[in-house]
Amino acid sequence: MTAHELRAWAPDGLPEVVPGDDLVALVVSALRADPEPSHALVDGDVVVVTSKVVSKAEGRVVAADDREQAITDETVRVVATREHPGGVTRIVENRLGLVMAAAGVDASNTPEGTVLLLPVDPDASARALRAGLRAAFGVRVGVLVTDTAGRPWRQGVTDLTIGAAGVQVLDDLRGQVDTFGRALTMTVAAVADEVASAAELVKGKASGRPVAVVRGVGHLVTDDDGPGARVLVRTGPDDMFHQGSDEAYAQGWKDALAGDGAPGASR
Repeated sequence: MTAHELRAWAPDGLPEVVPGDDLVALVVSALRADPEPSHALVDGDVVVVTSKVVSKAEGRVVAADDREQAITDETVRVVATREHPGGVTRIVENRLGLVMAAAGVDASNTPEGTVLLLPVDPDASARALRAGLRAAFGVRVGVLVTDTAGRPWRQGVTDLTIGAAGVQVLDDLRGQVDTFGRALTMTVAAVADEVASAAELVKGKASGRPVAVVRGVGHLVTDDDGPGARVLVRTGPDDMFHQGSDEAYAQGWKDALAGDGAPGASR
């Protein structure tokens, strides 16, 4: 069963989050303060929380006069590096297995001389939020923790899910048939990322509303916490874009000169 109607809203009232804050209590308070009666949480709602406030509450604000060093510290693997008039952009794999610019290290909306790192375990953060919301409201909801990232071959950025609890993050349609009766063999939809993007449309990047509720996707809400967002990460043999194009080309020539094969044959 899929959603035929989708609603999303972002409540006001969440204050600036600082390390040590009880994020569950802050989110509960903001949701309860929403004056619209129809916005009261119900079974099947998905609460979407920007990772930035999760990181702040969990004390992931670190002193770093040099953001580049913080990026290096969070990097597991460099995918691509590009110089431009504003400096250098690094696309890297971070400790969570996510491939994104600057390893997810954020220098915006944080005190001067500090940077904000992603949560240590976004899935655990989502589970804690879900448990707190369920205890406060007595309803069966899902929780997503999201962050912003770019995408290969597409301009602009969008929100995606980095932590999940109680939400089916992938919808595997393989084995089903399309409207013409043809079998689907490849289609696996990243439904959690789609919900994250829908929520971002009402949260915004600079509106001070880091929490949203998405209604109409109750078919994705599960009884248990589920495997989390980690299963969304594509690694190993499934990673067809292990390196940037320039880096792969350079590595191919390096391997060829070393006698390891033809140019471009190696990743």
